Amino acid sequence: MAKTWEKIKVILHYKELRNAILNVFFILIIFRIAAHIPIPGINFEALKKFFAQNQIFGLLNILSGGAMERFSIVAMGVAPYITASIIFQLLTMIIPSLEELSKQGYLGYQKINQYTRIATVPLAALQAYGLITLLKRTGQGIITFSGFKETIFTIIVLTAGTIFLMWLGELISEKRVGNGISLLIFAGIVADIPISLQRVIATYDPSQITNLIILIILALITVTGVVILNEAQRNVPVSYASRIRGMRMYTGMDTYLPIRVNQAGMIPIIFAISLILFPPLIGQFLSQVKNQVIASSGKFLINLFQNQIFYGLLYFILVVAFTYFYTSIIFKPDQIAEHLQKHGGFIPGVRPGKSTAEYLAKISNRVILAGALSLGIIAILPLITRAVFKITALAVGGASLLIVVSVVIDTVKQIEAQIAMREYEK
Repeated sequence: MAKTWEKIKVILHYKELRNAILNVFFILIIFRIAAHIPIPGINFEALKKFFAQNQIFGLLNILSGGAMERFSIVAMGVAPYITASIIFQLLTMIIPSLEELSKQGYLGYQKINQYTRIATVPLAALQAYGLITLLKRTGQGIITFSGFKETIFTIIVLTAGTIFLMWLGELISEKRVGNGISLLIFAGIVADIPISLQRVIATYDPSQITNLIILIILALITVTGVVILNEAQRNVPVSYASRIRGMRMYTGMDTYLPIRVNQAGMIPIIFAISLILFPPLIGQFLSQVKNQVIASSGKFLINLFQNQIFYGLLYFILVVAFTYFYTSIIFKPDQIAEHLQKHGGFIPGVRPGKSTAEYLAKISNRVILAGALSLGIIAILPLITRAVFKITALAVGGASLLIVVSVVIDTVKQIEAQIAMREYEK
């Protein structure tokens, strides 16, 4: 506790850092205000009931920071931007020109980021149209308008809301005290905690007190597990031989190469959410078709994904698979081995070059297995707690916990880096 107060005093001591944090808080307040500005023509009671009955859309609601449940002007959240980012990360593996850009450092990153911003606009419009169409076809009277002009207006507002959040996220990132997009999602999750607690109190049953205590203990254990998962890493020893450059001789040194257990962060869960939402959406559309066979197929899809066992198993498998897939994109043993060889580095007992790459790939696969299984368990944790403890009012998702803990750790590290930089300058 004393160390925490010391950190706060240090932060308050530096005017630039203090102002940066205050600006971030101000931007988050603007986001929360926007999240409570509703779009006209929505039956909010029916919408609330729809989200209560459909847990799959609860996952998408996480990415909107809770704004989708209110169908506010920022109801789409930053999901289209995240989708566009993922698409361009995958395209860098396929398109040589994008791969070259990714190797050009900051300038290349800026160009790819600009392409991502542009791609976000059509993706947001398409997703807005799909959401409106889906809510219209639920038959629950959620969307009360039906005119073409009203639909186009709503799509434009929702798309503009996503672009606005994307801009706010970049403003936060520029302050260098946290990742803007992650902090927006974080703010939405944290803002919904009081509402969840209120639901628990409103539906409190004295007979469930034991289950509630166990659930709270499990939540604390989960938070601890998420922290350990985010911080855990395998240190691979690396040695650098002595070398001569010009008239100077550089002595060798021993260091290590950290391979994190959770290299992919929360991206696999976002991947899995995006994919697992697709079949039920198709099912909702097909179930409204007049053809009996197609309508039956649509209802079958909906019922299949309402099955908790099937849904949980598929979600777990997708998270594990995407963890391996995304890690293979960002962790490249061949490039690391080549970099070590160029700079005179080697792993003791392993030959440089291809043997080093194979050794790193082998270690990475073993480490990823623990990370992938842990992420999968965290993702399906709400399903397990609901099934075992029968408490639906307090369902802090594993994905939500992972996002919250990851954002807090990342933000603290960035603030500490800012403090260290200013201390060094002194």
